[in-house]
Amino acid sequence: MPLQIFNVLGREKQLFEPLEEGRVGMYVCGPTVYDHAHLGHAKTYVAFDTIVRYLRYSGYDVLYVQNITDVGHLLDTGEDRILKKARQIQAVPMQIVETYTRSYFEDMDALHVVRPDISPRASGHVPEQIKMIEELIASGHAYVVDGSVYFDVSTAPEYGKLSNRKIDAQQAGWREGVNTDKRNPEDFALWKKAEPEHIMRWDSPWGEGFPGWHIECSAMARKYLGPTFDIHGGGIDNLFPHNECEIAQSESANGAPFARYWVLTGSLQVSDADGIPVKMSKSLGNFVTVKDALKQYRPEVIRFFIQTSHYAGPVIYSNDSMTSARGGWERIYHAVRLTEQMMNSAPEGDDGNAFLERLEQARAAFGAAMDDDFNTPKALATLQELTRDVNNLLNSDATVGLSVLQAIHETYDNLAGDVLGIMPQNGVTPMTDGDREAGLIELLIELRAKARAEKNYAESDRIRDALAELGVVLEDRPDGTIWRTV
Repeated sequence: MPLQIFNVLGREKQLFEPLEEGRVGMYVCGPTVYDHAHLGHAKTYVAFDTIVRYLRYSGYDVLYVQNITDVGHLLDTGEDRILKKARQIQAVPMQIVETYTRSYFEDMDALHVVRPDISPRASGHVPEQIKMIEELIASGHAYVVDGSVYFDVSTAPEYGKLSNRKIDAQQAGWREGVNTDKRNPEDFALWKKAEPEHIMRWDSPWGEGFPGWHIECSAMARKYLGPTFDIHGGGIDNLFPHNECEIAQSESANGAPFARYWVLTGSLQVSDADGIPVKMSKSLGNFVTVKDALKQYRPEVIRFFIQTSHYAGPVIYSNDSMTSARGGWERIYHAVRLTEQMMNSAPEGDDGNAFLERLEQARAAFGAAMDDDFNTPKALATLQELTRDVNNLLNSDATVGLSVLQAIHETYDNLAGDVLGIMPQNGVTPMTDGDREAGLIELLIELRAKARAEKNYAESDRIRDALAELGVVLEDRPDGTIWRTV
């Protein structure tokens, strides 16, 4: 089936038809770099990484842009997040930016998140933002008040079409504090006048100041993807006001539609003291950083956990949910490992090629799941069903030829590896207790094989029986010994 995407702009699932055949322009709102990333951030960026991976697997040439917000993201008090952090630890603002930008990419690399093609910084695109603001002023969509510039929402009749909010229902003070200089309380800042103590400041036609939060995405998306592009992504929490303001200012400046498909991710949640799920966030202090999570779990397990939920829905993080994810991932991983073991000594030929049809069925079911609005839970279920059948085949008395084993391995490599990113890559994955256990079992199998070769059958049996007591069953085959847990 052709790819269908739930478009938040219109609240319906739509056939995906890119502006240019075979090519996709995609922009995703990136992090505000004032602290280490937590698992809530991981949920969003693993989800979009999976989407980009699948689009490329499907044959699209994807230009993926994800910004870095290093200026202008204001708290409700009107205070810049980065400046606040800098004051807290007595650092220079750009020191904060560099430290946490590097930290963010370290975390994403560890989670097998493929880096965006372009990662533009807001602070590096101030001229583009000033140019767009000048265009909005010239066309009557913005106005200047004492060195600050505001977008006049009353000039954008469709304002609210993404979030389904009406202007008369808005309240003043979105993320920038109530400002009585604005014509209307719902107007939002494009440029803010810098007070004397404000360190991050740039020259502009309206005096020294700094850009508002929303204008950066509009300016950078236009620069790298054009006035109209295919997919805009972000977290559902930014639906209003950020994404809504992006559309209003972009379409007013460009005179053309902004993003054609809006894809927004649900939040990662944790249970509070009363057992009620709440969003993981820095402000609530209920977060787990990616770095801390990676001390407990393999990156593939974290990705698997995130993918057990549809990108648009919430997912609840807990020890139980992570244990379940680890078990699900290990079943797939062990099937791949067993396939690799048997490939080392399998006979040449296509014995067992009837299983190739099963592999094609799995690929088709996987593709159908991902074509249905990137439904990773269904895609994972497809892999789990395939894993059951692979294990049945490999643990049976049937001879499986090398070409069939290679086809099985390639299927996992494509679906679990290339698309979902849940297979270890290039041996860079940190070793876990499960890896050590597997390594020790392999070592004991080698010692047992040596004992048998020396006709020391008592030692061979002792090793086999000791492993059996630990729940590890050995199966001797003409092409070698394989093992499984019970």
